[in-house]
Amino acid sequence: MIGRETQLMLKGYGLTTAELYYRMPDHRSVLNSFIWQDYDLAPDYPALFRFIEFWQDKIDGPLHSVRFTHRKMIGPREWRNVVGEFRVH
Repeated sequence: MIGRETQLMLKGYGLTTAELYYRMPDHRSVLNSFIWQDYDLAPDYPALFRFIEFWQDKIDGPLHSVRFTHRKMIGPREWRNVVGEFRVH
């Protein structure tokens, strides 16, 4: 049985990590950071933008900036099925 993450990677998803800087609601001069990570599709990043929209609608701390990186872990051509395993001692 293939795990959820492996299935997503085989469909072209990559791991997206974003660092969101936001202002504290009560102290606007203080910046804080939040790390978000999920599997997402480049170049549109629908999951990341859904999260940013959620933040803007539901969280009191206004966003200052967002930095993100995206890395494809494996692609369909890099996957191969292993049918056997040999153990030595």
